[in-house]
Amino acid sequence: MILFVQTLGWIFRPPLQGREILKQMEEVGVRSFPVVVITAGFTGMVLALQSFTGFKRFGAETMVGTIVALSMTRELGPVLTGLMVSGRMGSAMAAELGTMRVTEQIDALYTLATNPIKYLIVPRFLATLIMLPILVIFADVIGILGGYLVSVQILGTNPTLYFRRTWDFLELIDLYSGLLKAVFFGMILATISCYQGFSTQGGAEGVGRATTKAVVLSSLTILIFNYFITAFLF
Repeated sequence: MILFVQTLGWIFRPPLQGREILKQMEEVGVRSFPVVVITAGFTGMVLALQSFTGFKRFGAETMVGTIVALSMTRELGPVLTGLMVSGRMGSAMAAELGTMRVTEQIDALYTLATNPIKYLIVPRFLATLIMLPILVIFADVIGILGGYLVSVQILGTNPTLYFRRTWDFLELIDLYSGLLKAVFFGMILATISCYQGFSTQGGAEGVGRATTKAVVLSSLTILIFNYFITAFLF
């Protein structure tokens, strides 16, 4: 929490490190895009397959599109994106900062009168905060399209009814709630991962421990906060 508050305080102090922020946005967003798309696509497909199998028992196959859309936008899109980015970028942030800590590069920043929170953590924090909601939007779209592919092209559901049922029951609060979760998940992911790397001790072994703790704690915290955010919104 102390690191989180300090990071927020340094965000609004000049200079703005635009080049470093863009570099981190590329790492967090662009390079994580294939993982997120594949995960969301196959999640939407298997969700449609399971929903169709269950709904067919009481003649409600046309509601598959609604279930896929609501599940992806409210829960699966932001949660799976947060977990995938946590596994990919959370570990990278912790390992990079941890290596800088044990090789005394962070101490060298202090001797150069450079605040390491401003120089190292703020760009990663802002990049994650910006890119995670964007990744969630793509995950929602790809997940819904994956559900459409299975429902219509494989299982033979009426394509018009699929999209009509989707739009009839999908509301703006469903979209906004997923994006709000993505913002919180981005803050959680960046703060925990940077903290674990920033407080690394014990050489190469310590870097390994910090990387593991960053991924595990970020994933668990995302799942825990997901419940409380959902309970507050709905």
